[in-house]
Amino acid sequence: MKDLKPRDYLLSVQHLFAMFGATILVPLLTGMNPSLALVSAGLGTLVFHVCTKFKVPVFLGSSFAFLTALSAVIRTIPSADGSMLVDPSRIPLAQGGIIFAGLLYLLFALIAKLVGAEKIRRFFPPVVTGPVIVVIGINLAGTAIGDASGQISFSGGMTGELALNLGIAAFTLAVVIICSMFAKGFFKLVPILIGIAAGYLLCVILNACGVFQMNFQPIADAAWVNIPFVTQDSNGVTFMSLPKFDLGVILSIAPIALVTFMEHIGDITTNGAVVGKDFLKDPGLHRTLLGDGLATCLAGLLGGPPNTTYSENTGVLATTKNYNPLLLRLTAVIAIILGFVGKFGAILQTIPDPVKGGVEIMLFGMIAAVGIRSLAEANLDFTHSRNLTIVGLILVLGLGISNMGGIQLQLGPVSLNLSGLFIAVIVGVIMNMILPDRNDAAPEQNGRRK
Repeated sequence: MKDLKPRDYLLSVQHLFAMFGATILVPLLTGMNPSLALVSAGLGTLVFHVCTKFKVPVFLGSSFAFLTALSAVIRTIPSADGSMLVDPSRIPLAQGGIIFAGLLYLLFALIAKLVGAEKIRRFFPPVVTGPVIVVIGINLAGTAIGDASGQISFSGGMTGELALNLGIAAFTLAVVIICSMFAKGFFKLVPILIGIAAGYLLCVILNACGVFQMNFQPIADAAWVNIPFVTQDSNGVTFMSLPKFDLGVILSIAPIALVTFMEHIGDITTNGAVVGKDFLKDPGLHRTLLGDGLATCLAGLLGGPPNTTYSENTGVLATTKNYNPLLLRLTAVIAIILGFVGKFGAILQTIPDPVKGGVEIMLFGMIAAVGIRSLAEANLDFTHSRNLTIVGLILVLGLGISNMGGIQLQLGPVSLNLSGLFIAVIVGVIMNMILPDRNDAAPEQNGRRK
């Protein structure tokens, strides 16, 4: 960290804002400890960077793919209103399942190492990876618009509250765009941070005027020092949550790694497309899988959710065009510190949804735009029905199935939710391999103009 300049700390805070909401949302929804999620995400990111020779600028945060399975394991106490409450005694069982999911990732890493990067790359030419990147970006569009609206449905018409929320989001987005396009020097490097600060300040002013409501109670309630590894039972006895292993729980959680494996390939491909490097080749898919697997094992050991690469932070890379992996490692260190500092984490939790939504519109749109750029740079021939078929299937299946909440499969004790991205990648790879190419080009060149 000795090479860091003062401005680099603000650049890293941008990445912190991008990942924070999603990283703590998974533990909040499943009943796990948000502070442990931050610590395990930060440590997992550092492990990932070591495994990838410090070359890949990614942040690992809580994975939403495991949300349903973790909730089913941990939330087992029925409440009066019919919802399920957290059973703390079940959390160690979930930790055991998470560790095995990480071990499955390590198996995938070994397979990738034995097969080789070039053979793997044959399955992922631009005609597949381009639309997959578009799917990743557009699948996040609903989250961005939902936050921008303050989670108010558009079906009720344009109410005053909805209009105000959208106005705040539009103001935040405008600040980000202006800084990205017209600012100079340091301000051009931190458009996300400036946009969030401007949007937050606007909300504080509107709150003081009684127009917009903000809740600062989490800041008042939060302790300055938080020890996430120590909890307390009803008898006041402190203890650390150590993993326990149950075959049924393992079979319900670990196989989800099959889904996140394909999503991992899409995320690493997207990250490489943004940076302009082929990370599947250098440092290699086996190393990125190794990093993800070890990070997930570590999260299970500590009591955090499984880790995965974050598209939000890839969006920050695309917006700022600053690809220094060191900034992500600094973000990881800050995340670890936040796990022990309750007040600062609480401040981030008070960022209004419309402010987050305004920033997310920019971040997620940039990801989709990178996918379109990948298709353009590959010089694909779209008069070729083969290319139209592959791209069309990936887009419709990836977006449509995700819009329906994925495909739920129950195989004995194993519950799998196949995301639209997973289905899109599988179908795209298969179609690319079986559809004939009239030009008899090598797989990497399929469908390109001659």
